[in-house]
Amino acid sequence: MNDKNEIIAQHLRNFASLTDKDIAQGQQFWKPRSIKKGDFFNMQMMVCNDLGLVVKGIFRIYYHDPKTDTDKNLFFFSENQFVVSFRSFISQNPCWYYIEAMEDSEIVFISYKDLNGLYDTNANWAKFGRLLAELFFAYAQTRTEEFVFFSHEERYLRLLEEHPNIIERIPSYHISSFLGITNPSLSRIRKRIKK
Repeated sequence: MNDKNEIIAQHLRNFASLTDKDIAQGQQFWKPRSIKKGDFFNMQMMVCNDLGLVVKGIFRIYYHDPKTDTDKNLFFFSENQFVVSFRSFISQNPCWYYIEAMEDSEIVFISYKDLNGLYDTNANWAKFGRLLAELFFAYAQTRTEEFVFFSHEERYLRLLEEHPNIIERIPSYHISSFLGITNPSLSRIRKRIKK
């Protein structure tokens, strides 16, 4: 993670058009963290206090239903994406989900307190906050719309667009859960697409 500063800087320039001066102001608050496969960025019923940027790895956000003892995958986040339980982060209320590393992962993260301090002192960082909120609103609405307007196969293809090598990186039953289908249905979809 020697080049953590440049990774953050490049992403912040691309995401929110932050200047070098803006980035320098925030640089000290971003910290590196390694998360082993199977470990958690955040746990269900805990407040999500950090916003992460995935440098290497892939995470799933999922809800564990204690009544059925099943997991329901909601989102995947991989390289160059922010990872957070956004509702918990902005409200500082307990999270309804787990955020788990699906492989050994590296992130850089900033705390809620430090990020809000930047919002209060710098208009460009405040703009970053607005863009972040818009991004996570778009994620949530897109996810809802996919279940209303798209077939299983179309949802699968959209997942591959966003995470091109996800099939090689995580077990297929996690993808089935995300799509809301069974493993045999996913196998049939994959066979049809390969033809």
